[in-house]
Amino acid sequence: MMAAGIGHFIEWFDFGLYGTLAAIIAGNFFVSSDPATALLKSFAVFGSGFLMRPLGGFFFGSMGDRLGRRKVLVTVIVITSISTFVMGILPTWHQVGIVAPVLLVLTRLVQGFAAGGESSGVITYLAESAAPHRRATLTCWSENFSFMAFVCGSGLVLTLTYWLGETAMNEWGWRIPFLLAAPLGLGGLYMRRNMEDSAAFHRLKATGKIEKSPLRTALKTSLSALLFCIGFVVVKAVSSWVLQSFMPGYLSTHLHYSRTDSYLITTLGLLSVAISMPVTGYLSDRWGRRPLMLLGCAGFILLTYPAMLLMTQGSVGSSIAAMSMLGVFVALFNGGCGAAMVELFPTAIRYGGIAMSYNLTVAVFGGVTPLASAGLIRLTGDPLSPAWYVMITALISFIAVWCAKETAGKVLD
Repeated sequence: MMAAGIGHFIEWFDFGLYGTLAAIIAGNFFVSSDPATALLKSFAVFGSGFLMRPLGGFFFGSMGDRLGRRKVLVTVIVITSISTFVMGILPTWHQVGIVAPVLLVLTRLVQGFAAGGESSGVITYLAESAAPHRRATLTCWSENFSFMAFVCGSGLVLTLTYWLGETAMNEWGWRIPFLLAAPLGLGGLYMRRNMEDSAAFHRLKATGKIEKSPLRTALKTSLSALLFCIGFVVVKAVSSWVLQSFMPGYLSTHLHYSRTDSYLITTLGLLSVAISMPVTGYLSDRWGRRPLMLLGCAGFILLTYPAMLLMTQGSVGSSIAAMSMLGVFVALFNGGCGAAMVELFPTAIRYGGIAMSYNLTVAVFGGVTPLASAGLIRLTGDPLSPAWYVMITALISFIAVWCAKETAGKVLD
């Protein structure tokens, strides 16, 4: 768990930094007299990384089912760390003009390609290493490490902004978190190189039943599983990226909180997810996947709008409470979601099946979440309009979970 989880932490610390720093990146890589327009462009680049995730999912998912989980997890952390470090040394618009956003997009595309093999690989690896009655308790840590990475990334940005001041942070301080990708990546590489592959994959390899074309087999034999996985991931992707990537820029640009307050609100909201996730994972093993996932969806459907309305009141304390409440709903859904996805597929096509459905959904829904949310505000003039996007996606996942069978405690093969 530690070897897979620490690597996952580093992977998402790297990948999530862009969303946290989107408003500052907008000022350095896009020239516009309107901060909201520059933020829209920055969110568009954020979404471009997600366009590559399905390709990365197809490539690394197939590789993971054919060559093993460990080899892929080692590869993706190297690619992500290098591309994140490069992002920290890119020239800005004021230095090289239009070349700056072009380089930013290219770097983000490489980062997105590598991310396509990360989450599905870690979930698969942990689930295959767990006893049936502890599967969600273990797999929820893949989610928890990613949210702890978001907390640390947001907290680091908050600390740097407080120490350096907003002017220095805007000019050069934003590069520091990206440059940390190099030493962190080396640490993650060391951890993952020393992992053993999962027992389930070793058994599959020993019996000679490895699929030569796992993605094609998944499409032929597990179409319903792929569709259920897509349904589960819709609100999982949207809710996570709303909290991590949309909220910092939204709070500072549209609700006019200071940058320091925006990062504080976001950091504590993400912390509520990290604190709640081990509890919801444990409860998912005891009560089943469906009850907690349905409760998380219902919370988003009923309370996202009131939570965002509370944020518009201008109170930092109220905004922290609202973000923390949304964070609990994220934890309720995600606590058992990873295990539920794993339990849909047999070992021979598990990595590829999850990677294919997960990354397609994240690309369509998750990657455009900050852009769609900011676009809704610009189109309607209503700062609360992103709430409807979250509520509709939660309804889609609610229906998928409602129609799915309970799989808690299932023997994987």
